[in-house]
Amino acid sequence: MKQRSTKPSPGTQAVVRAIAILKAMARPGRGFGITELAVLLDLNKAAVFRLLGALEAEGMVVRDVSGGYRLGPELITLGASALGSTDLSVAAHDELVALVDLTGETATLEVLVGTEALIIGEVQGRFLLGSAPELGRRSPAHVTSTGKVLLALTHPAPPVGQLEKRTLKTIISRRDLDLELEQVRRQGYAIASEELEVGFTALAAPVRNHFGNVVAALSINGPSARLRPDVLRALVGPVCSAADRISRKLGATEAMLEDPTAAQKREAGTKTARKSRATAISR
Repeated sequence: MKQRSTKPSPGTQAVVRAIAILKAMARPGRGFGITELAVLLDLNKAAVFRLLGALEAEGMVVRDVSGGYRLGPELITLGASALGSTDLSVAAHDELVALVDLTGETATLEVLVGTEALIIGEVQGRFLLGSAPELGRRSPAHVTSTGKVLLALTHPAPPVGQLEKRTLKTIISRRDLDLELEQVRRQGYAIASEELEVGFTALAAPVRNHFGNVVAALSINGPSARLRPDVLRALVGPVCSAADRISRKLGATEAMLEDPTAAQKREAGTKTARKSRATAISR
């Protein structure tokens, strides 16, 4: 009887090598070059080049501005169906409920898929007139508060083509978007006021994992008539603090979360949140 070979077939070997590349790139903080990956995995550069090309074509990896390779958005898409049972969704649920209890507005948890923000968790607000996000809904990242946070802090490939216009307030200029994202990086949160829908406003803050990487964004959203600028200012603290508590559950340390200027804003916002909310509801 002929003995079966234990040597993997060429097709299987390519899959194993592709998986090894993805696992190697899971290390946070930067892109990887072809030569670096070849040395790291003891593969020849031609093989790494071919595998990266195939992975890039499927959206599993993307090239950043420096020419290095990073993990791509399709990996998030593949994992989205499992997110309901992951630490991310479990860690976020109680905070979504708490934000709704505090603000009365709808709270969502969203991740970046390509250039879109995908809702993977939500708790509906208490008001009869409110926003109606849908679990699984995608929106162009540049028109949402969560999308702005994710675009600003996860270093994805920049959106290509013309920026979609949803309302008269939608940012459609690349320069204006760059300026907006830079402001998000400085302040640690994002606001989208009537950029997705007329009469709809949202505030979002980043959620980080045990590496300190931003993996999601937490938001509250509702009618602009209730989420006025003064109310939003008061809610920056509670929303950022809720996002930080989720991050701690995911293993993020205080050093990864703390920003001296943001800390002052959060503390001030937390103290005035309930008072401003009570005033807003009474009007």
